[in-house]
Amino acid sequence: MPQPIKVHSQHPPGGRCTLYALYAEELSSSLHLAKRIIHTDCRDAHGEGFPALLVKGAALQPSDGVILSPQDICAGLTAAGLDWSVAPDLESRLDAIQERFLEGI
Repeated sequence: MPQPIKVHSQHPPGGRCTLYALYAEELSSSLHLAKRIIHTDCRDAHGEGFPALLVKGAALQPSDGVILSPQDICAGLTAAGLDWSVAPDLESRLDAIQERFLEGI
């Protein structure tokens, strides 16, 4: 069975790899899900390489084609059949992570 939350990242992580790892940490702690960071040299954004955030084995796709938003992630959780109602403020937590990340760029 695949890990519920997985990140494909380069090593050392770059921008989106870092952001996706931060998202994964929040998902793991808020939803009590296992997470795994896979370091790879394969560049395949939102696919089998980095940067990618996978939920139940499926790479989430950004609606803007570039970077995953909190809304993309929450939609992906729902599509994967994961109940995130235990963390009703999850989307706002992910928004805060994205805002802090973008301020640091």
